[in-house]
Amino acid sequence: MEKVKIKYPVGQQSFEVLRKNGFLYIDKTRFIEKIVTGSQYYFMGRPRRFGKSLFLSTLKSFFEGKRELFKGLYAETMDWDWKTYPVLYLDLNTERYAAPGMLDSVLNTMLCEWEDEYGVTQKADTLSQRFKVIIKAAYKKSGHPVVILVDEYDKPLVNNINNREQFESYRDSLAALYSNFKSSADYIRLVFLTGVSRFGKLSVFSGLNNIRDISFMNDFSAICGITEKELTDNFQQGISELAEEYGRSTYDEMAQLKRWYDGYHFAAKCPDLYNPFSLLQIFSSRQYFNYWISSGNSSLLAEQLKKTDTDLTELIRQECALSDLEGLDIDSSSPVALLYQTGYLTIKHYDAEDDIYTLGIPNQEVKQGFFESLLPWYTSLQKDQSRVFIVALRKEMERGEVDKFMMRLTSLFAGFGHDLKFNEERNVQNAMLLIFSLVGLKADAEVRTSNGRIDILVRTPKYVYIMELKFDGSAEEALRQIKEKEYDLPWSVDSRKVIEIGINYSSKKRRIDEWKAE
Repeated sequence: MEKVKIKYPVGQQSFEVLRKNGFLYIDKTRFIEKIVTGSQYYFMGRPRRFGKSLFLSTLKSFFEGKRELFKGLYAETMDWDWKTYPVLYLDLNTERYAAPGMLDSVLNTMLCEWEDEYGVTQKADTLSQRFKVIIKAAYKKSGHPVVILVDEYDKPLVNNINNREQFESYRDSLAALYSNFKSSADYIRLVFLTGVSRFGKLSVFSGLNNIRDISFMNDFSAICGITEKELTDNFQQGISELAEEYGRSTYDEMAQLKRWYDGYHFAAKCPDLYNPFSLLQIFSSRQYFNYWISSGNSSLLAEQLKKTDTDLTELIRQECALSDLEGLDIDSSSPVALLYQTGYLTIKHYDAEDDIYTLGIPNQEVKQGFFESLLPWYTSLQKDQSRVFIVALRKEMERGEVDKFMMRLTSLFAGFGHDLKFNEERNVQNAMLLIFSLVGLKADAEVRTSNGRIDILVRTPKYVYIMELKFDGSAEEALRQIKEKEYDLPWSVDSRKVIEIGINYSSKKRRIDEWKAE
C-alpha cells in the first residue's frame, strides 16, 4: 500500500491555510482555553521562527468564529460561543526597519485597511490616534469587543539595537501606539503580543499593570516548539523515512534528531522542546543542516556582543536570575538576555533553593551555527571558511592527527582579535573548551582525578585527549604535570588510545607558541 505523503508546512504560518489544505498541524489549541479564561492582556517572548506567528494566526481564526477549522482539535471541545469578534492583526514581521520611516509606512498601510473595513471616514492626526479611533469603530460596528494580536511587536527595536537614533525614534512611535491598549480597555476583549523581549520604556509594560507575561510560566512553556510526545505522535512516518535515508534504526534516528534540534527550555519546569522550524525542514528535505541558524541574521548579534565587550568564552554555561533574562534595551550591558532571547542560549537547569537559572547552548545545530556565524567576527577567518575549519578540526581529532589539529588551533588563536580577553590561563582554557564543544566534540574542563584536575579532556570514538595548559610557561612543563599526576589512569583500561598534550600559551605573542604530545 502506498504511503500517504505528509504535507509539511515549511514556511507556512497561516492556521487557515494549514487546515484548509491538509498540512500537518500540531494541536496547540489547548492553550487557547487558558488564555480566554484568563487575563485581558498577554505577552509571550520566544526566539524567532519558533511558532509565534502560527499561534497568533490560530487565535485569529478562533476569535473570528471559524469553527470548521478546529474540527478534531482540542478547541472544538471547549465551552465557547464561537461568535465573530473583530480582530486587528498587527503584523510587524514584514519589514527589516533598516531606514527611518519604515515603521510609519507599515502602520499606515494596516490602519488604512482597518479604516476602510470599519467605516472610519475622517482620519485622526497621528498614527496612535487613528488606531484608537479604529478600535472604537470596530467595537461599535460589530457589537463585540476587539481582539488585538501583535506579531513581533518589538522587531523594529530588535533590528535597530545597534542604531540608537533609529531605535529611540521607533520606540517612541510604538510607545504611543501601544498606549491605546490601556486607554481603550472598555472596547477590548484581548490583547496578545509576541516578540523576543520585554523592552523598557514602552507603555505596554509600564502602563499595563495587569499584563500577563507568560514567557517563563510553566503552564505555557510548551505553547511553541515541539515536545517529545508531539514528535512521536505526529512524525513517525517522517522519522522512519529519515532513518531509511541514513541507514539507521528509528531509535538511533530519534537520538540524532534530539542531539541536533532538541534541548530548548523556556521555564523552570519545561519539557524538552524541539525547534519546529528545523524539524519541518529536515523532514521535508531529509538532510541534517543548520536550518534555524541559517535563516537569521547573526550580524546584529555579533555587533552587539562586540559593542558590549563580551568574552564569548564565558557564555557556555551562565548562571543568572530570572530578572537577568526578562528585559532588553539599547543600554543593557549584559549579553545574557540577548543570547537567551534570540535562542542561542536556553535554560538548562533551575535551582529552586537559590532561585538561579543555568543557561547553555541548546543543541548541535546552535553549537555549530553559533561557531560558524560568530567566528568570523572574532578571528581572521572568512565566513565561508568557518564550516571548512569546523569539519576539518573535528575529523582530524577523530582520526588522531595531532600535528594537523594542533597546527589548526595555533592558527586560529593567532587570528583572534585583540579585543578578546586572553589575559590569563582560564580564558585561554575556556576558549579551547568553547571551540571543541562547538565543533561537536565531547569536551570537559577541570576534570577531577585522584591526583588533581585535567585542564581539558576531549573524547572521540577512538581517542581520549588529555590536555594540560600553561600560561607563559612551557609545553614540557605541562606534559610533565600530566605524567607526574598520572592523569591517564582513569582510562588505562579504556579501549581508546590516550594522547597526552602539553600546551603553552604566550601572552606576549597572544598565541599558542609551543606544544608537545605523547
